[in-house]
Amino acid sequence: MGQSLVKNYLHIVFSTKYRQRLINESVEDELHSYLGGVCKELECPPIKIGGYYDHVHILCMLSKKIALMDLLEEVKSHSSKWIKTKDESLRNFYWQNGYGAFSVNPAEVDVVIRYISNQKAHHGGVTFQNEYRALLKSHEVEYDERYVWD
Repeated sequence: MGQSLVKNYLHIVFSTKYRQRLINESVEDELHSYLGGVCKELECPPIKIGGYYDHVHILCMLSKKIALMDLLEEVKSHSSKWIKTKDESLRNFYWQNGYGAFSVNPAEVDVVIRYISNQKAHHGGVTFQNEYRALLKSHEVEYDERYVWD
């Protein structure tokens, strides 16, 4: 085969360190745009970015030119440095060490877009921890609770 053809949709989820509620409405839209810009720069076109006060969801295409781990390292490090410049109250902003990344069936992309779009309503009664556990369970990801929340 002469070409490498790739189309990998990814739903990526990660939280602020210790799930601190630092992503407030004054910075939220700009942060989501910034995250999308980093993804785009790495040839991982963003489709939908959203979240809540303590975490973000990114739906993007994974480029054939970058490893998932490298994408997350770039997205998290650049956005963490950037957000610290936005307000004095954010100078101690950090992302959690880990992340969740889930493949998305092309037929389910619209479902994930709606899910990310409705984060504020969704989190009216669901914590990030319970949401994340449900995502892990629905994707059949085995995990050890002791190491998920650092």
